[in-house]
Amino acid sequence: MVCGPGSKPLLFALLLAVGGDPVVPVPTWVSYAAQARLAGGRPLPVPTLPGEGGVPDPAALLEAVPRARAAGRDVRCVVVTLPDNPTGTIASAATVRRLAEAARELDLVIVSDEIYCDLVFAPGDRAVSPAEFAPERTVVTTGLTKNLALGGWRVGVARLPGGPLGRTVHERLAAIASQVWSSTAAPVQAAAAYAFAEPREVVDRVAASRRLHERVVRAVAGRVTATGARLAPVRATCYLYPDFEPLRARLSRAHGVAGGGELAALLARRHGVGVLPATAFGEPEDALRIRIATSRLYGESEHERLAALTAADPLRLPWIATSLDRVAAAFADLAGEPVPGS
Repeated sequence: MVCGPGSKPLLFALLLAVGGDPVVPVPTWVSYAAQARLAGGRPLPVPTLPGEGGVPDPAALLEAVPRARAAGRDVRCVVVTLPDNPTGTIASAATVRRLAEAARELDLVIVSDEIYCDLVFAPGDRAVSPAEFAPERTVVTTGLTKNLALGGWRVGVARLPGGPLGRTVHERLAAIASQVWSSTAAPVQAAAAYAFAEPREVVDRVAASRRLHERVVRAVAGRVTATGARLAPVRATCYLYPDFEPLRARLSRAHGVAGGGELAALLARRHGVGVLPATAFGEPEDALRIRIATSRLYGESEHERLAALTAADPLRLPWIATSLDRVAAAFADLAGEPVPGS
């Protein structure tokens, strides 16, 4: 085990420790590719399967890595996210197993970012770690900032495999950590030790967060899909990643929108709705996909956010209901439907 002051620096240090070029899924969380470049490598993008974000398509991986190596690339690891940011989906156990088999065949280290695992909505719908299929080459990372919303109390934890490969990566990671952060701040260590022991109040808080995320995500999803946009079922986290390709002609004709960046700018300018375009996650400029995060809808103050967390029906709270109405109006505008009050 290695701890660090947040999962971001820990993941960056892991990429440094492994070295070479990492495979990243497309779409991918914004920091993986950026960190790979900072570490001196070049990310190798491999697409995911429909509805199974966060894990590169194993068949495509088996084609892409040998091709890259033949061209002189030094591909050493593959980064996965279970559950996924930006899509809120979970790769199936079968896909994760095939990914682990491919990584073994290609001699790749698997870096499995599992920071969202506690935010899977259905009790029996868990994310399966590649460590279950390739324990000798899988590094699992997590932290507390997502399940407990401890944004200011940064702590990241990596569990490294046993055996020669794990010991080599551990030695390099520990050497990097000793020169970069030495240790996590003592108050954060104490908070993390308490939280990782999973006392009842922490378990209850995480369960309440899951319920709130699911309730609001599903409400937003309904408003998005009502426009005709495509959206894979969200099974975890507070993120949605809809595809507005079915509305391309309408968006171009009515708004001059041809890609995710223009779509995000339109939503911000006309409706004050902030989203991220697909380009932030490694997709091409013309992709009409955006990532929506629902967490900002829960309230502006600590009082409102705690009320949302404990409400029997958070959708009935005035500030959440108002936010959902604004979201509905914004997406109705995209679809060319009448906007209430306009």
